[in-house]
Amino acid sequence: MKCSVIDISNKKVGDIDLDESVFGAPARPDILSRMVNWQLAKRRSGNHKTKQRAEVKGSTAKPFNQKGTGRARQGDKKSPHMRGGGVAFGPVVRSHVFKMPRKVRQLALRTALSTKQADGKLIVLSEAKSKSAKTGDLAKQVKKLGWENALIIDGAEVDQNFVLAARNIKGIDVLPQQGANVYDILRRDTLVLTKVAVEKLVERLK
Repeated sequence: MKCSVIDISNKKVGDIDLDESVFGAPARPDILSRMVNWQLAKRRSGNHKTKQRAEVKGSTAKPFNQKGTGRARQGDKKSPHMRGGGVAFGPVVRSHVFKMPRKVRQLALRTALSTKQADGKLIVLSEAKSKSAKTGDLAKQVKKLGWENALIIDGAEVDQNFVLAARNIKGIDVLPQQGANVYDILRRDTLVLTKVAVEKLVERLK
C-alpha cells in the first residue's frame, strides 16, 4: 500500500510503499488488550504489603480469661478482628509479571500499526530533525501540522535537538524505533513514523 511522505513543513516530498504484512494486519482488539495488560503488569512494582497476624509485634497472652466473662473467647490481641491486629488475606510483596510469547508480542505490534493505518492516523515523515533545541519553534510547526496528541517514532538514533524541543510540548512523545510499543502507540491519537522508522519496523516485524 502506498502512503504519502511529508516533511516537517507539511509539504509532500514523495511516496512510500508500506508492507502489507506489517501495516495491513486484520484488527485484533483481543491481542491489543492482552499486550497492554502485559506491559502495564510489568510496570507494577508489587511492593504493596500489610502485616499479617504473625508479623504484628505484641504479646501472645490472652487478653482476658477464657471463661467467666460472658465475652467471646480470644486467643491474643494480634487477631485480625482485634484493634491493632494483623490483616487477614492482605496484599504481599510479589511480582505481577506474566509471560507473553514473542510471536504474540510481534502480532500485537503489527496490529497496532495496522490499526493506525486503517484509521487514517498514520503519518510518514521524511525525517525528524530540528535545527535548534527551542521548544517554541517546534511547537509552531506541530500546531500547523495539527498534531495535538501524537507519538513520533524515529530510527535507532533520535536527533537530540528534536528530542529536547519536543519534550516540553504537551501531548507529544518521541521514541527510537527499538522503543516502539503497543501501549504508547494506542495512548496517542496520531502515529508519526519517519522513513527510517518504517524500514526498521518492517525488518523487525516481517
